[in-house]
Amino acid sequence: MPIHFNHTIAPARDAKASAQFLTDLLGLPAPTRFGPFHCVALENGVTLDFMDTAGDVEVRHFAFLVSETEFDAIFGRIRDRGLPYWADPFHRQPGQINRHDGGRGVYWDDP
Repeated sequence: MPIHFNHTIAPARDAKASAQFLTDLLGLPAPTRFGPFHCVALENGVTLDFMDTAGDVEVRHFAFLVSETEFDAIFGRIRDRGLPYWADPFHRQPGQINRHDGGRGVYWDDP
């Protein structure tokens, strides 16, 4: 059997809110519950499993490949919500998107 990436656990101060925020922004189905996790299912079978944590939440980086049409919809939701966004993961290019690797990219934070 080939090896497939299945899921990762993402610690959050409010797992339910973080999972809902991501599904809303990406236009995905609502999160589901699995034990203590609020799971965001992606179309390739991978889930991001948000879990409440009382400690510090380390910054995590997740990258999603989307079509141009999906990018337009997601970026529209980012702007409609007035969310800060950047062209780079280090927040050095505020209010911009990037055009690396023949596409477009944008970074935002989970509030």
